Amino acid sequence: MATLKEILTRRPVAATIRLTVPAGSARPAPPVGPALGQYRLNLMAFCKDFNARTQKYKPDTPMAVTITAFKDNTFEFIVKSPSVSWYLKKAAGVQSGSSRPGHAAASTVTLKHVYEIAKVKQSDPYCEYMPLESICKSIIGTANTMGIKVVKDLD
Repeated sequence: MATLKEILTRRPVAATIRLTVPAGSARPAPPVGPALGQYRLNLMAFCKDFNARTQKYKPDTPMAVTITAFKDNTFEFIVKSPSVSWYLKKAAGVQSGSSRPGHAAASTVTLKHVYEIAKVKQSDPYCEYMPLESICKSIIGTANTMGIKVVKDLD
């Protein structure tokens, strides 16, 4: 339970903003500029911080970011790794999944690909306490709904 001091020092939240921004290339132009500008947040500070945090990823990797804007015009943000579907499409080498999942396979990935994606996703804040096996099962489920077949080994 929160103490009285913690409750009194909490900053009132103005908004929670969710964006998908390419890694290392946040600029004050759309979509970042208008989304943050309406809450009078410091665009350049966000762009510098975001680009610094995402420099380890390849450029143009779509990063999900959740920004909490406070009423005193300050902000905090959390950067998540790219989506599982993005990783699966990259591993399978396709632009999109199957138009008829379950009937026609768009491509195939190996269990090794699934394991590697799970290792990356385990670093996300909401997955850090999940067992790797559970994350792998979730990734296999996503692959099935995209029409990407998961095989033990590529022949």
